[in-house]
Amino acid sequence: MVRGLVALLLTLVLPVGGILAGCGPTKDTAEWHVTQGHNLANESRYDEAIEEYTKAIELDPNSAVAYGKRADAYYEQGQYDLAIAGYNRTIELDPKMAKAYNNRAMTYYDQEQYTLALVDLLKAIELDPNYATAYSNKALCYVNLKQLNWAIADFSTAIELDPRNPYTYYCRGGIYRVQGKTGEAIADFEKCISLTDDPLVVEKARRQIEELSE
Repeated sequence: MVRGLVALLLTLVLPVGGILAGCGPTKDTAEWHVTQGHNLANESRYDEAIEEYTKAIELDPNSAVAYGKRADAYYEQGQYDLAIAGYNRTIELDPKMAKAYNNRAMTYYDQEQYTLALVDLLKAIELDPNYATAYSNKALCYVNLKQLNWAIADFSTAIELDPRNPYTYYCRGGIYRVQGKTGEAIADFEKCISLTDDPLVVEKARRQIEELSE
């Protein structure tokens, strides 16, 4: 049952949170290349984005943002070793950047290194106690480690911090279902439906409710 839940949750894993660039930088500066890379990454043109981030790093070798965003692009390509190296450098340059710890954690997560991921997520939360995404990602680690009560606690904290995120309700509802808490599960799936227009998510949540109501 836990393995099936993990497969379900993996379809809704929260994406790596990019590190935002500044607005309107002067052309051909490091900041400008970071912005160009960000725009390319948003179009899933990761090779080109990496080239732009690399140009930014050449112009400013101490740009934590450029290293972090290049690592994000490597992550999206599944180049996990390069992503981790990039996040390592980001953290060296800016050890208080909570997103870098979260993003490195999810790189570990995708490689099933859940304990390493938890260490980074705890650090991200230490740096930013209101980081809802980090709590949700920590919950996903606990699901994989079969610590479902801890996962529930973290999803609940994420909901308190960001009560408008439908995916968190969906994930918590899936755990409640595994635990046999039908009423709580249905309530979470219904809440999920009320918060999203995504037809795939709505369909999944409705199917869960139908199965629980049989």
